[in-house]
Amino acid sequence: MTELDEQQTAARTWFEGLRDRICAAFEAIERDAGSDARFEYAPWDRTDPDGTSGGGGVRGVMKGKVFEKVGVNVSTVGGRFEGEFAKSIHGAGDDPRFFATGISLVAHMANPHVPAVHMNTRFLRTTKQWFGGGADLNPPLPRDEDTADFHARLKAACDAHSPDYYPRFKKWADDYFFIPHRGVHRGVGGIFYDHLEGDFDADFAFTRDVGEAFLDVYPRLVRRRMDEPWTEADRRAQLAWRGRYAEFNLVYDRGTLFGLKTGGNIDAILMSLPPLATWE
Repeated sequence: MTELDEQQTAARTWFEGLRDRICAAFEAIERDAGSDARFEYAPWDRTDPDGTSGGGGVRGVMKGKVFEKVGVNVSTVGGRFEGEFAKSIHGAGDDPRFFATGISLVAHMANPHVPAVHMNTRFLRTTKQWFGGGADLNPPLPRDEDTADFHARLKAACDAHSPDYYPRFKKWADDYFFIPHRGVHRGVGGIFYDHLEGDFDADFAFTRDVGEAFLDVYPRLVRRRMDEPWTEADRRAQLAWRGRYAEFNLVYDRGTLFGLKTGGNIDAILMSLPPLATWE
């Protein structure tokens, strides 16, 4: 992979710094719950088909008392898209060279009353360059208060940049995080955006605010619910819901496909899968 320019370096640095702060916040929750669980980090390297370096990343996973399994991954990769896959990527149809850097996070919680969550933001460059990502809440047992607070915080981040961002990106999330063969949504939504390519500084600022919004609101939701009592019926509902979550990520998720098609680390790509799930 060639040396990074100023924009690529700035994006990579931001995503890695956000990872550090999110992991610290999650570990602090474990400390407050009486657990000494910490993230375990595993760096990985990507090699292009011609044998040259294609960047890499770091997979971080923690299994604790509150977070049954949470993965926070960062990666910075580059190279060439292979074959027909290039034609499916914005700006890569005529030139398959690419660069991508980003953060991806999925948390599956021990207490069924604590909502699971997904967040990722990224910067990509082909013959075009753009930001994308978002965050969505995935409670096995939805609570209106949690849903409202999560959406309100993301809306505030969106409204600081454009009045049409929240309704537009909320609808995109609602449409995207849907399981067609089940006829249900994966969770209670959030925001999803892609191909944000108007102005690097403005789009990067928005992407940073999405990360800040997530870091602000999600730990508060975890602390609100992590000590609530739960029943075996609650746990069964959680495990059944996780089955739906796994179906979406394996069948429809574009990030899973992108990782597999670009030679990403398999463990990092599939860290989104829950540790336990049921199909009954």
